[in-house]
Amino acid sequence: MMASAASRGFDQVETWIFDLDNTLYPASCRLFDQIDQRMGAFIADLLKVDRVEARRIQKDFFFRHGTTLRGLMIEHAIDPDQFLDYVHDIDHSPVPPNQALAAALEGLPGRKLVFTNGTVAHAEKVMARLGVGGHFHGVFDIVHSDYIPKPARGPYEKFIARHAIDPARAAMFEDIARNLEVPAALGMTTVLVRDAANVDGSLINKLNGDAEGAPYVHHVTGDLAAFLAPLADNRSTARKGT
Repeated sequence: MMASAASRGFDQVETWIFDLDNTLYPASCRLFDQIDQRMGAFIADLLKVDRVEARRIQKDFFFRHGTTLRGLMIEHAIDPDQFLDYVHDIDHSPVPPNQALAAALEGLPGRKLVFTNGTVAHAEKVMARLGVGGHFHGVFDIVHSDYIPKPARGPYEKFIARHAIDPARAAMFEDIARNLEVPAALGMTTVLVRDAANVDGSLINKLNGDAEGAPYVHHVTGDLAAFLAPLADNRSTARKGT
């Protein structure tokens, strides 16, 4: 576990917020690669370009607009639901059960929520594969945020209002550092989940400077379950001692 000099702790946390893709499950599952390929196919068909140009457009939209979908909506006025249904029509079987993660989540006191730029249906399938669905109290997705993705401030404010979250008593886990800037400003404890296999996440973190040293990144981990386990143990011990 690594932490910045100005890190915030977890003793006060009552709401645990997790990004989905490449955060709850490791990038080595290559699940997002399937989504990535389907995004490229959608763009190639929509704009009548070859796959090389489609990929260039896709990544340009991702880096400039936060998601490929947002770029397509702004610059090509597409139907977002058609896009989301198409790109999430994938094989979720590469995601293996994660008993260590399930045990850690079970031990954390308070609510566990997913906040994703994906969809509820996709999140539910991933959580079912991981074996952690029963530990979560809700999913806030790109539809709930009116198709405006993180890191824009608006989705966070809608998420907080919808689930009556006290940011000062919340922690957020993300694989993209820039998505932690607003949560930190709102008062949340933040954790960057890094993964060398997460190519896009690593690239966007690098392009935005020193992600791990950013003042809005309070903790960094390369193993979510291992990071959460002692927090669950410590909170459980504290509860027993009261």
